[in-house]
Amino acid sequence: QMSNKVCVVAGGCGFVGTHLCLRLLKEGCHVIALDNLCTTHSSNVDTLKRAAEDLPGKFQWVDHDISVPLPGDAISCEAVDEVYNLACPASPPHYQKDPLFTLRTGFQGTMNMLELAKKYDATMLQASTSEVYGDPHVHPQTEDYWGNVNPFGVRSCYDEGKRVGETLCLEYHRMHSVKIRVIRIFNTYGPYMHPFDGRVVSNFIRQALAGEDLTIYGEGQQTRSFQYVDDLIEGMLRMSRNPQGFIGPVNVGNPNEFTVKQLAEQVVSLTGAKSSIRHLPLPKDDPTQRQANISLAKRELDGWEPKVQLKEGLLKTVEYFKTVDMEKYKDHLQQLVSKIEN
Repeated sequence: QMSNKVCVVAGGCGFVGTHLCLRLLKEGCHVIALDNLCTTHSSNVDTLKRAAEDLPGKFQWVDHDISVPLPGDAISCEAVDEVYNLACPASPPHYQKDPLFTLRTGFQGTMNMLELAKKYDATMLQASTSEVYGDPHVHPQTEDYWGNVNPFGVRSCYDEGKRVGETLCLEYHRMHSVKIRVIRIFNTYGPYMHPFDGRVVSNFIRQALAGEDLTIYGEGQQTRSFQYVDDLIEGMLRMSRNPQGFIGPVNVGNPNEFTVKQLAEQVVSLTGAKSSIRHLPLPKDDPTQRQANISLAKRELDGWEPKVQLKEGLLKTVEYFKTVDMEKYKDHLQQLVSKIEN
């Protein structure tokens, strides 16, 4: 069923944003992607433009930092139906490079997107994160758990930026009746990840394909639940469009829990690599456990649950990484670092 919805996707050319825009274009939506490419590669823009070649006027990329208000002429449509706020550096190396930018994006950027939703009476989906739970004392994590977050550490710019983003959504809903939807995304992986983004899945696959040793921080006994990106996109759309007016927050993740060491062993097995495992010191405030309780999502989002399990998703991601020009992305990483440092 084709749609004529107008959808604004902040962070629309990032890893998750690219998948969301592709899905919306497939539905026939008019998609406006806001992205200044601060942590992503322009090849994702090219991917989206190619997908829209037979859909004239259906895709627009606006080179924009959402922590700055949108220019009046940035959106030419008379109406906007859905706003998706995915914009924010999400991997520790990226968000720790410029913590003030990360905080501005989490606070001012979210406020600007809420103002956009308010202006057009659009539904606004806020992509929050399992990082709001910090290093949890409750396992698995449910939405009523307030978390164990260090507000004065190296990860605080991201964790607290996302927490205040949720608060902004709630207050815009209470004070201005903005139709908010808040999801808490757990570790997600898949094609269009930046191979040098510092996330554990992309690190392991890139290292294995290059014949390098896989680097594990600590002993690798910390746990994560890994969600394939297609399952996330389905959950996002069900949340954004749920007819009950359910605002969340709601966990969207795969509840199957693995240690980081188990993930490394799977990647080595699936790639046929001869890599060994090299241990590095554990980063400060790195969570020891992370597992999604998705009971609320199943109940409120029409039975949503992940369909793609780890082995299948890793195989798809490995095949994608085999097609990637790693040198191009490596050069891009150096450009990003220079841009941030200057």
